[in-house]
Amino acid sequence: MDKMLYTATNSARQASQAQATISHNLSNTNTTGFKSHLNTFTSWHVSGPGYNTRVMNQQDADSIDLTEGSLATTDRELDVAINGDGFIAVQNKQGGEAYTRAGDFRLDNTGRLTTGAGFAVLGNGGPITMPPAEKIDIGSDGSISIVPVGQSSESLVIVDRIKLVNPNTQNLQKDADGLLQLNDGGLAPVAAEVKLENGVLERSNVNAVGQMIQLITNARQFEASINMMKEAKTLDEASASLLRNS
Repeated sequence: MDKMLYTATNSARQASQAQATISHNLSNTNTTGFKSHLNTFTSWHVSGPGYNTRVMNQQDADSIDLTEGSLATTDRELDVAINGDGFIAVQNKQGGEAYTRAGDFRLDNTGRLTTGAGFAVLGNGGPITMPPAEKIDIGSDGSISIVPVGQSSESLVIVDRIKLVNPNTQNLQKDADGLLQLNDGGLAPVAAEVKLENGVLERSNVNAVGQMIQLITNARQFEASINMMKEAKTLDEASASLLRNS
């Protein structure tokens, strides 16, 4: 009886944890540059006296799907998307360096260039700050040129260059803010091969239909596990009744 109850409880727990990951992915379907989480499971035998008849499962949502999302044309001068592999370097909330594919840039009230989520974009010497400009142009290599206020359109001045990197994706992990960092906490070097496209944004790579199917499948698995627990309780009560009557 305990085997049946153990299996049902373990199954319900994993289904519940998977639901949380799927719900998080679905809530970010429209988040620029978002990379979905993958549910992975690890199994091992529970050690103890007797035979290995118990298996413990652990669900892990730290794996990331780094496939590229589709591109959407916006024609906005501060919107960029990476063409191919690579990432944009930004400053996280702790002041360290992290990486993202979100190129929905903004200028805050101090002239600092940030992503739509508010993370400062890094350049050659740290966070990029823009002087007042008539026009801003971001080149494919990440270079930022401006036409200063009051100047003609031919008076382009290079202000800074966005730090673009291309680390081994196997060495990346996602932090609590949704940014990517190197597993060892190091800094990725500048990668000249990474190129940007201007006036476009990379959408989230979440497959909404696929995630909804998983959501329904996990809900049914959870319900089946609960039913197994109820059945185990019924069988246990029946066994206890037989023992009392014997």
